[in-house]
Amino acid sequence: MTEEKSEFKILEKELKKEFKNAWDNIENREEAFDFADEYKKFLDNSKTERLCVEEIIEYAENNGYVNLDDLIKDGKKLETGDKVYAINRGKSVVMALIGKENVSKGLNIVGSHIDSPRLDLKPNPLYEDSNLALMKTHYYGGIRKYQWATIPLAIHGVVITKDNKIVKVSYGENENEPVFYISDLLPHLAKDQAKKTLAEGINGENLNIIVGSIPYGDKDTKEKVKLNVLRILNEKYNLIEEDFLSAEIEIVPAGKARDIGFDRGLIGGYGHDDRVCTFAALKGILEIEVPTKTAMTVFTDKEEVGSQGNTGAQSKFVENVVSEMINLQEDFNQLKVRRAITNTQVLSADVGAGLDPTFPEVSEKLNSAFIGNGVQLVKYTGARGKGGCNDANAEFVGEVRKIFNDNNITWQAGELGKIDQGGGGTIAYLLANDGAEVVDCGTPVLSMHSPFELISKADLFMTYRAYKAFMNR
Repeated sequence: MTEEKSEFKILEKELKKEFKNAWDNIENREEAFDFADEYKKFLDNSKTERLCVEEIIEYAENNGYVNLDDLIKDGKKLETGDKVYAINRGKSVVMALIGKENVSKGLNIVGSHIDSPRLDLKPNPLYEDSNLALMKTHYYGGIRKYQWATIPLAIHGVVITKDNKIVKVSYGENENEPVFYISDLLPHLAKDQAKKTLAEGINGENLNIIVGSIPYGDKDTKEKVKLNVLRILNEKYNLIEEDFLSAEIEIVPAGKARDIGFDRGLIGGYGHDDRVCTFAALKGILEIEVPTKTAMTVFTDKEEVGSQGNTGAQSKFVENVVSEMINLQEDFNQLKVRRAITNTQVLSADVGAGLDPTFPEVSEKLNSAFIGNGVQLVKYTGARGKGGCNDANAEFVGEVRKIFNDNNITWQAGELGKIDQGGGGTIAYLLANDGAEVVDCGTPVLSMHSPFELISKADLFMTYRAYKAFMNR
């Protein structure tokens, strides 16, 4: 009987997939904690896509990366081991470590997005009502609107002034600065509101931020509180009201990322989707040796609203960069670009939905990611009948799986909830449409798209290791 049980255990170990807690596969947990501390600083400094690009470029330049445009201007050729980056209008960026093979042979890409759900100021935002100055907003991406009321908010962005100067605006992150606020009804007067659904309780036109309350001017001055806000903005940034028409001002949660739990194993913060994958990819490419194929990280904008526009993944930015790199290595023709992309493999680096034990009814446990079980591999996304998905080829998924297993990376498979519960998408299908092999792979998140999302430090560390192993080939 003992031999039979032993045989069964051996068979079970050989045949069954065992999903492990990632912490059990981290020999030096202090390394994971140190990595998480660096990530928290990155997250705090990257609350908008423009700020995130600035952080990425600082990391890149500190590690020997140079602007691709400078090489082009100087007429230099790309050589094996060269490190380059390219910026797209300050809102997306790529980095590339040139491999032993020419770029035309294909690349290994990890592609993430650096925009997050938020509120944007409308073109004519500022008004006064009932002795308060407020600003109108238009929400960006898939937020749950009620979550944005009665929390501290900060303002970040850029303004192009009347004399065509660029002014950076930042208010609310420093402890000595004021924050901003969206009001909600007190329960004593919320009888009618309480009858509405969560989606209807706060609507888009209710998301007005309170920005001032002190009047300025004499008895003949109209809208004194509004004027005082304009005066403050003019003194600090030399702005006038018309400048809002040529501005990109984003409203985000104020405050820093924090450790969560007595054991400090989790991180709560704004923008894990998708800056956790961004940071993991960034650190991964900075730490690899010269690979066989060129390694590239893509940090793109506009994913939360469909990836449109000249800074989103639907633009030709990545293709243009690949074209420029090929042109700096060999005689150029467009066919080489097409072949390069066809021979490219991509991890679409986006977060996945972790199973929430408080709301397990929306998930199917056999095919859900668990917080702490490592990086999540998502063969397909989409909605219901796989609508709008990229369904990765089995051969490529098998190759990625082998990379992870060979490098002792804790990983898990998962979907975005039950089939008919909802769904979502990433940039994966866009790169796949161009002919690349693509599969989604990222960190599981709780409370995704909320102002304060939750991840595991162990999952973050495994995501970084996964991306590093994928590019280091």
